[in-house]
Amino acid sequence: MSALEKAESTVFVASGMYAAVAMLSALVPAGGHIVTTTDCYRKTRIYMENELPKRGISMTVIRPADMDALQNALDNNNVSLFFTETPTNPFLRCIDIEHVSNMCHSKGALLCIDSTFASPINQKALTLGADLVIHSATKYIAGHNDVIGGCVSGRDELVSKVRIYHHVVGGVLNPNAAYLILRGMKTLHLRVQCQNDTALRMAQFLEEHPKIARVYYPGLPSHPEHHIAKSQMTGFGGVVSFEVAGDFDATRKFIDSVKIPYHAPSFGGCESIIDQPAIMSYWDSKEQRDIYGIKDNLIRFSIGVEDFEDLKNDLVQALEKI
Repeated sequence: MSALEKAESTVFVASGMYAAVAMLSALVPAGGHIVTTTDCYRKTRIYMENELPKRGISMTVIRPADMDALQNALDNNNVSLFFTETPTNPFLRCIDIEHVSNMCHSKGALLCIDSTFASPINQKALTLGADLVIHSATKYIAGHNDVIGGCVSGRDELVSKVRIYHHVVGGVLNPNAAYLILRGMKTLHLRVQCQNDTALRMAQFLEEHPKIARVYYPGLPSHPEHHIAKSQMTGFGGVVSFEVAGDFDATRKFIDSVKIPYHAPSFGGCESIIDQPAIMSYWDSKEQRDIYGIKDNLIRFSIGVEDFEDLKNDLVQALEKI
């Protein structure tokens, strides 16, 4: 993993969520201040909102593309860390890692990138200036939808602090999970290249379909950060988010009509996975859905290694049902 990310050191842990918790706990001091983005894995946000204040840690939340808000946060707070995904979940927004790293470092703040949606095949955040990079190894790294794990890579000075915290608190990756992740990594480059290619073709197809209202994919020129993605990624990943031209029930009917993808909340594996975030991730809070732009008709489609034509034909027949 260190070779893939061009890192001095890596620590593997029991899950991607634990990797984020361990990193924040080890590197952000009591009374510190962090910056993060609106678009991110929901449980990461919940942890930062609910648990970090117990240690006196305050937080500024900015929109992914709002560099003025980031500069304002850095100017007016003693920021310890900027923690963001790129691409983000589920709208696949992209942050200019090199630009943001310069902004953070000029104010003495660290930059940690959650690169799970990119994988180290498509993006190497450390070479662009990030101090740390996190992955949920459950996703592309292991790649078979059958193991949970996470990792933190970066400078040895910083990863060692995470490792010391980890050795005290636990969250240990079990040996069988380590074996399964190693097995998955042997085909990482083959799987991701296949997923890149199929996802781009799928995004282009969906963008032209009359029953699709909007497509979110950094490989499309219509994506607001397409220029950033092109400059720092060698591929755009296997996840395509899109909105069906219909309401909650029409979207649910579409999801229920697809035959190849599994209905599940993960991504990055050999098998395609599809979910409706309004049901799967935000089922308990319409208020939260409204705040973060999670519409009833939003779909997140993680493309596996199946044939493009098979997946496309499956989506076509499902769209014909609504």
